[in-house]
Amino acid sequence: MKVNKIVLALTFALPVVAMASGAEHHDITMSNSDFWYRVLNFSIFAGLLYYLIANPIKDFFKGRQEGIANQLKEIEAKLQASKDDAKAAEEQLIANELKAKEIVADSINEGKILAENIAKKNEDVLASLDKQFDEKIELEGKKMAKETINKLLNDGIDNNDIAIDESKVVSLVAGKVA
Repeated sequence: MKVNKIVLALTFALPVVAMASGAEHHDITMSNSDFWYRVLNFSIFAGLLYYLIANPIKDFFKGRQEGIANQLKEIEAKLQASKDDAKAAEEQLIANELKAKEIVADSINEGKILAENIAKKNEDVLASLDKQFDEKIELEGKKMAKETINKLLNDGIDNNDIAIDESKVVSLVAGKVA
């Protein structure tokens, strides 16, 4: 890099020293003017600039172009990945909707089965309660009849009310003994 700076400095300094002229004044024409020397100096300067700067500029723009191409590829890859993810999410959504419909149908069927089972158990319980009620009514009827008979026997009939003769007493005692 130092060598390039020295060459550049000499390129500018040498033409300036070589072209310096004295204090004499002449009529300036194209043949005795320094126009061609200036054109030569400018051409050398432009050539050196091109020589020194062309490759770094080319490299910079190539690197920039590759960087942009890589970024574009990354963006395209991300875009494709997001499209794939969106497609997978849509497929998953459709599958989930079908699964939800299936779950709802299954729960409706289970609800019907449970309702039928509960209704059957309730019918069985009601039949059992009806049977118990009928048995209780029958038992209460028997109790009432028994109480009524006991009440009549205990309260309503005295020994005086029953006329027993000796033959009946003998037959009752004989029945008890036998």
